[in-house]
Amino acid sequence: MASRRTGESVDILLVEDNPGDVRLTQEAFAELDLEDALYVVNDGETALDFVNQRGAHEDAPRPDLVLLDLNLPKIDGMTVLDEIKTDPELRRIPVVVLTGSGAQEDIVESYDRHSNAYLTKPIDPEEFVDLVGSFEDFWLSLVELPPSNQ
Repeated sequence: MASRRTGESVDILLVEDNPGDVRLTQEAFAELDLEDALYVVNDGETALDFVNQRGAHEDAPRPDLVLLDLNLPKIDGMTVLDEIKTDPELRRIPVVVLTGSGAQEDIVESYDRHSNAYLTKPIDPEEFVDLVGSFEDFWLSLVELPPSNQ
């Protein structure tokens, strides 16, 4: 899908294993009245199944954008990032690392593996809503996303 400027919704995959952070993200999207579809998976293996539309996720939409935590069970976020960015059918999907780590080595490694952005989750819920609002302003209103079917 293009962008929200064209009036189309955007399918967003949130890859997050912390139920509190999932709830906070969902609440922030609801508070900002975002109409986009937010799908949630809680481990790296399921994230790869979702983006590849296999197994229980064979009917899932190909996400237009992935919000990816790094510390995940089964398959870690860096490996998920590698798998997406090295697959010719998936690599155009923007991947935004959204994690609790502000460690320089994680930031550098994420960009080395071709993440499109790196955001550190704030602890304060109001700051988190502000972060999601900024994210929405940029990624869902200004950026032209590639079509998800190509």
